[in-house]
Amino acid sequence: MIGIDLCSAARIRRVHERHGERFTDRVFTPGEIETALRRRDPYPHLAARWAAKEAVFKVLGRVPDFRWKDIEVTADEDGRPGLNLRGATAREARRQGIEAWHVSISHEGDMAACVVMAWRGETER
Repeated sequence: MIGIDLCSAARIRRVHERHGERFTDRVFTPGEIETALRRRDPYPHLAARWAAKEAVFKVLGRVPDFRWKDIEVTADEDGRPGLNLRGATAREARRQGIEAWHVSISHEGDMAACVVMAWRGETER
C-alpha cells in the first residue's frame, strides 16, 4: 500500500506564526521539533514531517482516537527516514497486518513531499 502527500513550508510557517507552540506541540514529537530547530530554516523540515504523517493516514484510512504525535518520522545513522508509530495509529497498523514501512522524503523550493509504502505479512520487501 502506498500513501503520498505534499506540503508547503510556507503553510507550516503561517500556521506556526498564528498558533505558535500550541500547533507544533500538538502535531510534532519533541524529537521532530528538536531536529527541525537545528536547521537554519525549520519549516521545510516540519513540512516534510507533516506530509509523512498525512501519507501514513492515506495508507491506513480513518484511525479512531489518533493523535498526530502517534506518528514520528525518524532517521537512521545514515540519514534514511523511517517511522515510529504509537498509540491508536500503531494499533490500527497492526490490525491491518502492516509489518514494515518504507519512507521517502524530498524537498524542492517551498514544497516537501513524502511517499510511504506499507507491507503486510509475508509480502516481499
